Amino acid sequence: MEEPGTVYFTGTAGAGKTSFVVAYRDWLQAAGYDVITLNLDPGNEVAEFEPDVDIREWVRLPEVMSEYNLGPNGAQVAAADLIAIKIFEVRQALEEFRTDYILVDTPGQVELFAFRESSKAIVEALSADRSLIAFLFDPALSRSASGFAALLLLSATVEFRFRLPMLNVLSKSDVLTEAQVGEILRWGEEPGALYDAVTSDLPTPDLALSAELVRALDTLAPLGGLVPTSSRSKTGLEDFYRANQRVFAGGEDLEPSHAPTSE
Repeated sequence: MEEPGTVYFTGTAGAGKTSFVVAYRDWLQAAGYDVITLNLDPGNEVAEFEPDVDIREWVRLPEVMSEYNLGPNGAQVAAADLIAIKIFEVRQALEEFRTDYILVDTPGQVELFAFRESSKAIVEALSADRSLIAFLFDPALSRSASGFAALLLLSATVEFRFRLPMLNVLSKSDVLTEAQVGEILRWGEEPGALYDAVTSDLPTPDLALSAELVRALDTLAPLGGLVPTSSRSKTGLEDFYRANQRVFAGGEDLEPSHAPTSE
């Protein structure tokens, strides 16, 4: 059996990572693929999400707060390091499954995933050749050109840190108008359009910085477009799957290992 495709979902708090993991899991299962989910957030209390492998079996945020006398933020940092210590046990738990895909829900605070050395160790321990990171763009931030540029910078930083293929995803696109989605997608494809949008307002230090960020990103990390999706309306999931397959199988569909049989 070919090794499973591993997808890490990250992005700013509120971007809808867990909801997207659930929606994409359901879509893959309906398409006949075997899928397991891994929760790497020790503070995740989303009722709709029942992962197959859960880091809270080893590390729980309330217990870290109590044992080390830490507040929520300090406990998240300590928990990230504790997870790295337990990661080989997590990998053993994953290896008990035969599956096509592993979907990984990362901590809600993207900085914990992106900037802790322990996170690099975790990803290196879990990742194989068929791995990628999906960075979710919050539509509330993406509506403004400067906010979109800031998210691009954060996405490029995550890619630089982990050196894995990246897919940028416009999550919750159903809360935007068709015109807004079209404009954001254009920004993701045309650096010139984003630069013009950033510099269209009256000059300020913030706008000047955003403009320079756009120039730098186009040079260092060329824009690759976004996949608009919605977990609520179940749109864009097939497009996201096809983007996955361009990374995993050169665009060819992966044959499900447990495809449904017709009667």
